[in-house]
Order: sequence, then structure tokens, then C-alpha cells
Amino acid sequence: MTTLNTDVGEGTWATIARLKEWLDAKDNATPQQARLLRLLKIQEEVGEVAQAAMGAANANPRKGASHTWQDVEHELCDVMLSSMVALLTLNPDAAKVFQERLDAVAERSLT
Repeated sequence: MTTLNTDVGEGTWATIARLKEWLDAKDNATPQQARLLRLLKIQEEVGEVAQAAMGAANANPRKGASHTWQDVEHELCDVMLSSMVALLTLNPDAAKVFQERLDAVAERSLT
């Protein structure tokens, strides 16, 4: 069983809130457009995971071994960060929404 030493706690969500505020300040989009664009950003990052995984697996004959598995890890983190920012953009109580969903999935799956 995997043991983790860290939580997605208040410090993490505070950093996500700072990132969202930074994006809000830099973004020329309307709030409605920002919501959509942040959701689309998740898809962009998922594509980068796929590209890195193919590169790490040497699955693209034209590019060869263009990435490492550490690159895949970084891209997965980018998916998670983009998702957290998008969730916070949709709901200011994102940490609670995430925890409730995590608890529901864990209860359904682990009991």
C-alpha cells in the first residue's frame, strides 16, 4: 500500500487561490469566458500527459525517446493544478467540494 506524507490541505488551497487571483488579474477574459478557458486548460494539460507518456515509452518513431517518466509526473501535476484552479473558479468553496467528493469516492470504493 502507498503511504503519503502530505495532504491537500489549507496551504495547498491557499496557493491555488493565489494562482487563481494571479490569473484573474492577468486574464482579459470575462468571468464566463475564464470559467470555460480554465476547463479547456485541463484538456490541454491532459494532452501534454499523453505526449510525455508516448515520449517516455519511445512510442513515437519520429521523435524517439523525447520525454522521461519524470516529465509525465510533472504533466500530471499540471493537470491536477489546472483542475484545482478550475474548480476554485467555479466554486469559492472548492476545498470543501473536493474533500466531499474524495470522501464519497473513498467510501464507495474502499468499504
